[in-house]
Amino acid sequence: MSEPPPRADAGPAGPATTGPAPGDGRPLRRDAERNRRRILAAARDVFADRGFAATLDDVAHAAGLGVGTVYRRFPDKDALVEALFEERITGLTELAEQQALAEDPWTGLAGFLEAASKLMADDRGLRQAVMSPHHGRAGVAVARSQLAPRVEGLLQRARDSGQLRPDVAASDLVTTLEAVQVAAEIGGTAHPEHWRRLFAVLLDGLRCRPEGCAALPGAPLSEQELAEAMGLRKTRRH
Repeated sequence: MSEPPPRADAGPAGPATTGPAPGDGRPLRRDAERNRRRILAAARDVFADRGFAATLDDVAHAAGLGVGTVYRRFPDKDALVEALFEERITGLTELAEQQALAEDPWTGLAGFLEAASKLMADDRGLRQAVMSPHHGRAGVAVARSQLAPRVEGLLQRARDSGQLRPDVAASDLVTTLEAVQVAAEIGGTAHPEHWRRLFAVLLDGLRCRPEGCAALPGAPLSEQELAEAMGLRKTRRH
């Protein structure tokens, strides 16, 4: 008795391989990995320009791929934020650690603030990933939590040296960095370095001169107040 003819959907070794499911630990097929790189490259440009107001549909259009392809690799925007920004926020943490080794505490603090401001002025998505607690997943949250104590260490060194106003808090620093980014947006592509003017003014205001400095009015925002204020600002803008 002869064997039945082979099924039309099977090759010599059985059914065609469809590739591993995302996140199962196995390597992606070559075309799937190529698409993933295209999505990440497009998302980097889209988020840098528009921030997290951009959608996965926007990313798909920029990548020249179907929306379904993007959603297969990244089921939502937070998954894409995680893939893009965890490593970059960790880079800011390493930058803070390097600046903590500066012989002069003020030079270390100012060097970190300037470098961080430059990175965030060039990439609105990075700024929102760092400043907002509303985007990203576990990796981004951990990266942010590791960055915060390093920045506080830079602040404390500068306070102890007498070069930073003693009543400047970490939340004041976040507000300062956000103000610098507003200046970057105002400057836009016509004046991309405009933020440096406001940065210089604000940096000078943070410094305490040898003759002393007057106390700042009011009190700094608490961590919860700052998070609520940043979230409210995000809601109003969108």
